[in-house]
Amino acid sequence: MPFSHIGEIAALSTAFCWTITSMSFESAGKRVGSMSVNLIRLVMALVFLSIFCWITRGRPFPDDASAHAWLWLSVSGIIGFTIGDLCLFRAFVVVGARISMLLMTLVPPFTALLGWVLLGEHLEPLDWLAMAFIVGGVAWVVLERRPVGKMKTERPSRSGILLGIAGAAGQSLGFVLSKLGMGSYNAFAATQIRVIAGIVGFSVLFLFIGWWPRVFSALKNRGAMSRISLGAVFGPFLGVSLSLVAVQHTEAGVAAALMGLTPVIIIPPAIWINKERISPRAIIGAFVAVGGAALLFL
Repeated sequence: MPFSHIGEIAALSTAFCWTITSMSFESAGKRVGSMSVNLIRLVMALVFLSIFCWITRGRPFPDDASAHAWLWLSVSGIIGFTIGDLCLFRAFVVVGARISMLLMTLVPPFTALLGWVLLGEHLEPLDWLAMAFIVGGVAWVVLERRPVGKMKTERPSRSGILLGIAGAAGQSLGFVLSKLGMGSYNAFAATQIRVIAGIVGFSVLFLFIGWWPRVFSALKNRGAMSRISLGAVFGPFLGVSLSLVAVQHTEAGVAAALMGLTPVIIIPPAIWINKERISPRAIIGAFVAVGGAALLFL
């Protein structure tokens, strides 16, 4: 594949990273709570990023970033990590990683619309058709009634679905603001700024709601910490950094479309590892949603 497709390659790699991180954080969140997981994985990611940037850039801290980059990347970090991921990680616990990541296929249409409004990126009639496929595929899955016992069925939790949608909206706005603030700046250093902002946001929030004792308690849970460590490597370290490489080298909507493949990639491990019973309707709906994301790429 030509080197000019580096953005697309990075976006596809991000989808695989997010499959691993979503399942890791779902498991950890059920053990120690999604809010504690959020902060701990960001601190871990900052350590990984600082070491990596020290080796590759000779700078452990992004002190060469412009004021413009700091402003917009910090806002992006607050919206994407503190607000968006707070909702997404709670959705992991409420409706599971598979449904949550399916709801994240809403990121491409959200991102494309925000890119159109804020960055002036052009949308064709095919883009609008693609968005209809994505929304339709997602709706078809989340409105399915699943068997929960003899003669009983239920749909996925409404609160979990709303949390997933809020997470998708936060990530979309975070992507667009990242592109606005990053320019040609190093993607891993840009991720450092976003992570720092996210840590500050969670620290202030936890101070007000008295959550710090639960964070310290979570640090003593070895099972949860091993899962958070795995998720931190493939999430805010590799995944988010690769996502910024993607939006830096291709249009925001195209990058988000390829990253939206996660709901299809996650189906086999959801069956094999989590022992989920996935209906044909759920599989078809996931493929329809991802097909819509592919239309955005085309």
